Amino acid sequence: MLIIPVKDGENIDRALKRFKRKFDRTKTMRTLRSKKQFNKPSVIKRAQNIKATYVQRKRTTEEQA
Repeated sequence: MLIIPVKDGENIDRALKRFKRKFDRTKTMRTLRSKKQFNKPSVIKRAQNIKATYVQRKRTTEEQA
């Protein structure tokens, strides 16, 4: 459970924004969506490899430029 202390005189919109930011950082929705359906370990590993090659390509192009 997330607890967001609201200070005296603080705008509720600002507190809500802090709550949303904290909620995103905990990755709660991402884990719920991933648990909704089963993914084979080979599919997960393949997606990780594709992402790693993409990131590596981006880094090498930035170094060259």
